[in-house]
Amino acid sequence: MFESFYEKLEDAAIVPVVALNDAKKAVPLARALYKGGIPAIEVTFRTDAAEEAIKLISEECPEMFVGAGTVINAEQAETAVKAGAKFLVSPGYVEEVADWAISHKIPFVPGVCTPTDIMNVLLKGLDVMKFFPAEASGGTGMLKNLGGPFPQVKFMVTGGINLSNVEEYAATKSVIAIGGSWVSKSSYIENGEWDTVTKLSHEAVTKIKETRLANK
Repeated sequence: MFESFYEKLEDAAIVPVVALNDAKKAVPLARALYKGGIPAIEVTFRTDAAEEAIKLISEECPEMFVGAGTVINAEQAETAVKAGAKFLVSPGYVEEVADWAISHKIPFVPGVCTPTDIMNVLLKGLDVMKFFPAEASGGTGMLKNLGGPFPQVKFMVTGGINLSNVEEYAATKSVIAIGGSWVSKSSYIENGEWDTVTKLSHEAVTKIKETRLANK
């Protein structure tokens, strides 16, 4: 299910997780990320500007694969998709969000951090999940242990990941993409430091792809 989406996720390598307080910052941020080699972005539904930000990115940056994060109910899922979100991400697993996404053929990445979470998600036919919070839940060591009983599962990892430990995650076979905010910190967004965002994006993408290549 959603194979083409998973391919895009893996190609993107990193999916910045951003909370935007000002929707006007959305388009310049998306362009700065894309210029740095990142073609995907997860706009969290933690702020009032999220819906408008997704709409603007979808309309003005069609080259950017925009999704909605922190989606915790079906109502938010519908709002996000109507605004232009191409995929949905949740910090945990809620069946009503999964059912809505599947019935509307919208790619959905639910959050998990335990074997029970994973088994519940697998029952829905989904095998790409968000491992969150990654570092606090055991990091790459936990991922390797989960790979034993669940070899078919791939993870988008988020939580506590930055340039200092990103190679460790990129080298882990079950990791399909890395979510993070270090390339698009709120201070960079607020101050319009788009060149910094582009520079950090390029560094992150290069490091992840080089690590993947070395560990094939």
